Parts: sequence; C-alpha cells; structure tokens
Amino acid sequence: MKLKSNIRLLLTCDSGAAAGKTTASKYLSKTFGLSLLTSGLLYRYISYKLLVSKKTTNDVLFLKKIIKNINSNLLKNKKLYSSKVTKYSSCIAKIKKVRLFLRAYQMKFATKKLAILEGRDMGILFPNADIKFFFKCALKVAAKRRFKELKKTYSKITLKMVKKEIRLRNHMDSMRKFSPLRIPQGAVIVDTTKMNKKQMFGVIHKVVEDKLLLKYGRNYKAR
Repeated sequence: MKLKSNIRLLLTCDSGAAAGKTTASKYLSKTFGLSLLTSGLLYRYISYKLLVSKKTTNDVLFLKKIIKNINSNLLKNKKLYSSKVTKYSSCIAKIKKVRLFLRAYQMKFATKKLAILEGRDMGILFPNADIKFFFKCALKVAAKRRFKELKKTYSKITLKMVKKEIRLRNHMDSMRKFSPLRIPQGAVIVDTTKMNKKQMFGVIHKVVEDKLLLKYGRNYKAR
C-alpha cells in the first residue's frame, strides 16, 4: 500500500524476546512503506564490535566511531545473533552512556515522514508515536519460535538453552535502572501466544488502517 505524500506516520513495536515485534515491524514496514529501524540490532552490533576488537564501553571515541558508521548492511551480519553477542548485548543495553549515544541516532531516524522503530523501549522513547504496539507471548511458545529460527544457523543450540536465554534477557531488561522494558502508556497490546503470523498481521494491519482513517480520512492511499 502506498500512502499519499502528505501522510506522516510514526509507529513503535516493543516486546521481550521472540514475542513477534520483529516479524510485525517488518510486515508493517513493507505494507505501509515505512522506513524500519531495529534498535536491538544496534546493541548487538556494538556488542559484536567490542568483543571482536577487545575494547570496552570506556572507550568513548571507539563507541562514537561505531555508531557514526552504522548502516543497514552492517546490521545484517548473522554473527550478531550468536549466544555470546546476545548475552553481552543485554549487558551493554543497561549502560546509560551507550543508550544515550544511540538515542540521538534513533531520534534522527524518527524524523522521517514514514517510520517504524522496533525494540524494547521504543514506545517509551517516543511517547507521541501515532501507534505504540507492545507484543506479549508465553515463554514456552516464544522459546520454540526462537529455537526454530536459530537452529538453521547454530546446529548445536537446544530448546532448553534458548528458553533460559530468553528468560534471563527479559529479566535483565525489565530490571535495568535506565529505560527498562515495560509497556508504554497508551500502547496497543497484542498477545501472540495463540496467534499465527496471518492472524497477527490482520490485527496490526487493522489498527494502523483505523489510525490512518481517523487522522487523515478515507483518502490516505495514493492512487
């Protein structure tokens, strides 16, 4: 669907691990022509670069250089999903300095006319977004989904490992002092535990279309 040139739309998608936010944000991005930023990949990328270079977050100049050079191609590296990077990125995400450096990057991205930001605190960071989605999913179901996804790349990974990793990551993110994982005020909550992709897409698509109709009337689509 192509929107008219005068349309402005800012969406956020938040959740814990494997609850559906990434799948949903990609669908919304493609369907409504929105520029997409996955904030979790930013932390994974920084973690990966720090681990490879054996640097620490105390090296402010190195951090600034990493962030300055980030682009979409660098965020496609499959190594960003390794268990080591996943664990470290959760630690990195708790550091106020790192989050503030990335905040400027995220704020600039959100100035695009059509944008969607996906992560664990995007709805908190952008309280005035047109729609703030928050996805929920039972741990058992989320672990199975993530295991199926990771098994293709990491043959030695087990469902037990994935479940433990998700539980730990969600706990750490919700307990961090600076910008913890929580449901944004006014968020549209989508529980994906018993939903397949098609059902989820149907729900979020209607929410966005209803918002566009309310904000711009019936003529929001480009001809």
